[in-house]
Amino acid sequence: MLADPKTSSRTRNKNALLHVVKLAFAGLATAIFAATWEGFYAQMIYRPFYGKGNIAVIGLYFALFIVLCRLYGGFQVGLARISELVYSQGVALLMTGGLIYVVIWLLTRHLPDPMPLLGCTGLNFMLGILWSRVANKLNNRLFPPKRTLIVYEGEEALAPLEGIASMPWKFYVVDTVPIGRGVEAVLQTIRATAAEAVFVCGVASSTRNVILKDCLSQGVQVYLRPKLGDLLVSSAKRVQMFNVPVLYCARSNASMWYLAAKRALDLCAALTTLAVLWPLMVLMAIAIKLYDRGPVFYKQYRLTKDGKQFEILKFRSMRPDAERDGVARLASENDDRITPIGKVIRMIRFDELPQLLNILKGDMSLVGPRPERPEIAAQYAQQMPEFDLRLQVKAGLTGYAQVHGRYNSTPYDKLQMDLMYIADQSMANDLKIMMMTVKILFLPESTAGVSEEHLTAGSEWEKHGEKEKVNEAKSHAFSQ
Repeated sequence: MLADPKTSSRTRNKNALLHVVKLAFAGLATAIFAATWEGFYAQMIYRPFYGKGNIAVIGLYFALFIVLCRLYGGFQVGLARISELVYSQGVALLMTGGLIYVVIWLLTRHLPDPMPLLGCTGLNFMLGILWSRVANKLNNRLFPPKRTLIVYEGEEALAPLEGIASMPWKFYVVDTVPIGRGVEAVLQTIRATAAEAVFVCGVASSTRNVILKDCLSQGVQVYLRPKLGDLLVSSAKRVQMFNVPVLYCARSNASMWYLAAKRALDLCAALTTLAVLWPLMVLMAIAIKLYDRGPVFYKQYRLTKDGKQFEILKFRSMRPDAERDGVARLASENDDRITPIGKVIRMIRFDELPQLLNILKGDMSLVGPRPERPEIAAQYAQQMPEFDLRLQVKAGLTGYAQVHGRYNSTPYDKLQMDLMYIADQSMANDLKIMMMTVKILFLPESTAGVSEEHLTAGSEWEKHGEKEKVNEAKSHAFSQ
């Protein structure tokens, strides 16, 4: 049976209504800016605009706000909590206001009073809080929780359960089905439970494709947890050979023009940031030195492209004897090795600033997989031979895994996200990741340490027996 076209049409109409609501929010925010512009700044510019000039500035605000709000997730109604929406909109409003302030500065040829623009941003922030609540209620009414089935193979594949459970307004889990019951049993369960969405996790590609095709024919939404092989294929080039379509896969081989542009961006951004922040970096160095008389910088060998080792620089945030036993371990939650000054600079990521020197030297790039310690990478590679595929590109100060994951995301999840970046390298993607990095700077979970049982790389897999028990309990709880 094919999906009902009327259902698809209703879904499109509902989505169209939500788009109108989003545009209305952007329009109201822009109207508040328009009043601010006309009332405070329009007559201050060197050569006052008339008609189209004012419209152009107001239109620029509208365009910037929409682009940045989409980038930071401020419009993701139904996918994010209200608090997350408000935070994302706040970042977008601050970035939009900052860029517009620079434009006003250029137009007036002197530093204008920022207070009217700050007041505009504050009003728009309050509007965003109200809009988020209204839009969230509208979305929940238009799109009630979908009856959801989880199909999995292996205890590791049950990891997404926690994430699905945190979105009860979007997914209502009716059952979990191990693929060991057989494909036909899974398909029958999908029909018997009238599932509207199916999560397929850890299932072999051949079996997964059978479920995928059947669900699509029934109009059932499918969410796939990709395997590493899927991510490698996603970077393949489509070619025609022997009168048939062929997917050509090879190691990452970015174009000369992309690498040249990426290097130019690295140099410009690193030099500009150092020129602006060097006084702050000097103050941090003095504070670190005065606290315990230890070294200001923390130096450590890391891996970059093709497994090349280099010495990474950081502001020291831990005690000088943090690894006196010689064992490489990650920072844990409430790690007592972190100094009071270290807690502050780690919270805002300023401990990473000296890596701008690594970027100037050419060991790193602004965007790429985070460089790993050789000994930890070796432990990961023992369990995941594909881990070395991260070394196809130069290591980065920030990356896809940093803006979409967390410090304590599993190595496997980080590897998947790094391979997604490698499969889709472009200047547009690099700029997007750089812009999104601004959003995570002040999120506590982005710098939270790992749990005590995961301090070393090997311990990620030493707890399999305990994980299996936990996941079995989760599966049982969801199936009740």
